[in-house]
Amino acid sequence: MNLASALDKYGLLLLQDKKLPSAVGIITGEKISGSWWSHPRANEIFRKLQAFDVVLTVKLIAGKVTFVHKRLQPSVAAVGRAREPWQMRGLSPAARRLLARVDRDGSVSATGAASKELQERLLVNAHEEHTESGRHETVLEAWPKSKLTPEAGRHQIEKAATAIGVELHDLPWNRFAVT
Repeated sequence: MNLASALDKYGLLLLQDKKLPSAVGIITGEKISGSWWSHPRANEIFRKLQAFDVVLTVKLIAGKVTFVHKRLQPSVAAVGRAREPWQMRGLSPAARRLLARVDRDGSVSATGAASKELQERLLVNAHEEHTESGRHETVLEAWPKSKLTPEAGRHQIEKAATAIGVELHDLPWNRFAVT
């Protein structure tokens, strides 16, 4: 199975995981402990990941990089735009300011703790871009509008996630739940 057919089959695919379907596991045929960068086939893994044409990656399952099939992208957008208590409660002032900038400008280059907070709570769509100087830069974008309700989006994501063995407590709305 290649990466595209795995994502088509599962809907969600982790970058790396010892138990769940992952891109690194599919490429190597192994369950890797530790960083894949230290694997003897790291260069091959990197090349195949670079060639993997996925529109959306988010820190969805247990805060890990997760590839999302296009059929689930409206679900992620609906959840991301919701601004529910689990997303907003406890955000640092810096993260709130950064989110306001993303809302105002639509797209913002950012790194650091505030950027990470927004990504972990699905409040922004984050991706890497190459700059003219050759560096990689993280760009945070506002989610597009979705016709789905946040509840419907969560349900669709939960269905795909549990089908691959994800425990519901590993999804962000449960990890950051307001109690």
